[in-house]
Amino acid sequence: MEYEKICEQILECDKNIRYAGIYDFGELYGKMRSGLKSHLSREETEVSLSQAVYRWSTRKKTADKIGKPIYSLTKYEKIYRATIPIGGAGLILVSIELDTEVNIIIEKIITIKNQYSL
Repeated sequence: MEYEKICEQILECDKNIRYAGIYDFGELYGKMRSGLKSHLSREETEVSLSQAVYRWSTRKKTADKIGKPIYSLTKYEKIYRATIPIGGAGLILVSIELDTEVNIIIEKIITIKNQYSL
């Protein structure tokens, strides 16, 4: 997949997206919005994403009863963070400013993802 292109499209879809990354096969592809400083180092982001991959695997265990997970959203004191599955085991990670309609942004991201998902 064209991970850098997907990250760029995600950043372009809304000015309130701070960071867009894709974690797949142990590799992180990501892009920070120009002019902003990341809250986490690249290493901290990678650790967080490896933990998110594990959490996604546990969510899939109940999919036959409640449906397959579409995205996960967490609100922190400084940002929203959303994870969205892409491909077989990959995850999109986005951080979003708090003063926004986060669900609308996530729907935009899912539309972009669906252009690339197999």
